[in-house]
Amino acid sequence: MIQIFGHPRCKGTRAAARFFSDRRVKTHEVDLREKGLSKGELDSVARAVGGVERLVDGGGARFKERGFAHAALSAERLRDELLADPSLLQTPIVRLGAQATVGVDEAAWRRFAEAVKSTA
Repeated sequence: MIQIFGHPRCKGTRAAARFFSDRRVKTHEVDLREKGLSKGELDSVARAVGGVERLVDGGGARFKERGFAHAALSAERLRDELLADPSLLQTPIVRLGAQATVGVDEAAWRRFAEAVKSTA
């Protein structure tokens, strides 16, 4: 099943939910304000997208509030910060098994939808 991690007020998260809904593909939506990614989920998504650095919303208000905008953080420190504060994650995160995307990526979403439909 496709998982969508994000925030209900996030334009990209709503776009992902609508994309799959329009194609009648069931999803499981996770509100990152209520529940963040587990350590295993975060590691899996980071591997799929090319590193933990790609998961950080570097332009987000929370990132700047925390004083990280001008700090050079190691991958391990970033990982710890993302686990502790999911509001630092770029959204939406769309995941299908070991595959994942960050941000709006309709081409990847289309592949995920086709993969789900072909196994149904």
